[in-house]
Amino acid sequence: MKKSAFIIILLNINFFAFSQQKTAPARPNIIVFLVDDMGIMDTSLPFCDSTMPLNKRYHTPNMERMAKDGMKFVNAYAQPVCTPTRTSLMTGMNSTRTHVTNWTSPQKNNNTDEKDEQFFPLNWNINGFSPGSDIENSVKATPFPILLRDAGYYTIHVGKAHWGSMGTPGANPYNLGFMVNIAGHAAGHPQSYLAEQRYGNMPGKTQAQAVPDLEEYYDSDTFLSEALTLEAKKALAIPIARKEPFYLNLAHYAVHVPIMADKRFVQKYYDAGLDSTEAKYASLVEGMDKSLGDIMDFLKAKGVDKNTMIIFMSDNGGLDAHQRGGPVNTHNYPFKSGKGSVYEGGVREPMIVKWPLAVPANSVNRNPVIIDDFFPTILEIAGIKAPKITQKLDGLSLFAALKSPEVKLQDRPLVFHYPNKWTTVKDEAVLGINYYSAIRFGNWKLIYQMRTQKFELYDLSKDIGEQHNLSSTNPTQTKKLAILLGKTLKERGAQMPVEKATGKAVPFPDEIFGN
Repeated sequence: MKKSAFIIILLNINFFAFSQQKTAPARPNIIVFLVDDMGIMDTSLPFCDSTMPLNKRYHTPNMERMAKDGMKFVNAYAQPVCTPTRTSLMTGMNSTRTHVTNWTSPQKNNNTDEKDEQFFPLNWNINGFSPGSDIENSVKATPFPILLRDAGYYTIHVGKAHWGSMGTPGANPYNLGFMVNIAGHAAGHPQSYLAEQRYGNMPGKTQAQAVPDLEEYYDSDTFLSEALTLEAKKALAIPIARKEPFYLNLAHYAVHVPIMADKRFVQKYYDAGLDSTEAKYASLVEGMDKSLGDIMDFLKAKGVDKNTMIIFMSDNGGLDAHQRGGPVNTHNYPFKSGKGSVYEGGVREPMIVKWPLAVPANSVNRNPVIIDDFFPTILEIAGIKAPKITQKLDGLSLFAALKSPEVKLQDRPLVFHYPNKWTTVKDEAVLGINYYSAIRFGNWKLIYQMRTQKFELYDLSKDIGEQHNLSSTNPTQTKKLAILLGKTLKERGAQMPVEKATGKAVPFPDEIFGN
C-alpha cells in the first residue's frame, strides 16, 4: 500500500472516531425541583382522573406545560413531614431505617416531639442526617450528590436544606457533596419571604430561620422564590458554559408558612373571593410555578433542555390541620387530611418528570413510587454503577418506568411511619396525625393507629378519599398487610413509641395477630 493511501485511511478512521465521539449523547443533566408543603391538589394540573374543584382555584401553567412535555406520576409518595422525606431523598433509605421520623430543630439535640400524656418522647435521630460522620442522634449514610460530584457532575444546592441541626455536618450542604450552596442551612422554613424584610435578616430581629446568602436582593422588591430562581440560573450558567454535566437541587421554601403574599400574583385570588390566607397561599403556589417555568425557559435558551431531566416533587402533603383558611380536612380534597398525616392528603404528592431524550411526552405513570426511589434512579441515569455507599437502600430505580409508563414495577411495600407527636391538634384520630404507621401494597392501604392499636383498611383503586374502612369486612387482607407492615418495620429497625403507664413499646402491627 502506498504511504499516501495509508495516511488517507488513518485520517478517515480518526475522523470517524471523532465524529462518533462528538455525536455520542452526553451524560444527562439532572434537576430535582422540590417544593415545601405543597399538596397534590395545589395545582391547576389534575392528578386525579378528572379536574377537581381545587384544581380550578390554582394557576400553575408551568406544571401543566411540564406534564405535557413529560410524565405525570399519579401515585407518588413522601413522608408526612419534611426532614424525614429530605433525608430519604439524599440517602435512598426509608424513614423506618434512618430513624429520622420527625422534623429536625435548628438547635442541636432538641427533640421536636410535642409532649404527650400517653407516650414518652421518642428516642429518634433528632439531629437528622450527618454524612460521613459519627454524630450523636443522627443517621450516617452516603448522600448521592457526593457520588455525582466524584463522577464529574457540577453539584448545586439552592434553597431549603433542613437535613441536620446547627453544628452538625448535615446542616451544611457542602458536606453532602454540593460544590455550590445558596440559602441552604439548618432551618426548615423562612423567617420572611420579603426582600424588604431581608428574608428575616433584620438587625435585632434575626432568628434561626432567617434565610442566608441573599444580600444582593435586600430592600428590593424581589420575593424569595424569585431570588432563589435568579441565583439558580447564575449557578447553572457555570457548568453549562464549561459543557459539564450538572445536578441542581432547587428546593423552594415555598409554600411553607409563614403564608405571605407574593404581590406579583395575589390580587387575582382576592378578586376570585378567596379569604386572605388562602389568597396568599395561592400566590405562593403561583410564584413557585413561575420559578419552574423560568428554569425550563433558561435551559431551552442555553440549548441544554433536551438532555436535562427535571423531577418535580413535594416533600409532604399540603398543610391542613392549622394555619390555613377555611375548615380542616378540605385543603387536599378529595384526599383526606394533610401534612403530618399518613392519610393520602399527607403523603401523596404531585410528581412530574421531564427528559425529552428519554421520557415520553404527555404520559401518565400509575406505578406507586416513593421518594426513597430517587437515589437509585438518579445514580442509574448518571451512569454510576455499583456505588460505594455505607447504607442499605430501600428505594427502587424508576429508570425503566420513566422510559415507558407501561412498565409495571414490582409490588413492594411503601411504608409511612410516624411514631412521634407532630403537633397538638383537635380530632387527631380523624385526621390521622400523631402516632401512626401505614403501608401501601398494590391498591391496598393499611393504617395502624398506635394509640389504640386498631387498623383501617382501604382499597385505593375505589376509595381515594379513604372513606370506607374495610378492616372489619375484610379481616384476611387486614391481617395480611398487618403482618407485612410489622415484618418490614422490624427488618428496618423501626422504632415504636413507649407507653408511660407500662414502660413498654407499642406492639408492632403483626404482633396484634400473634405473629
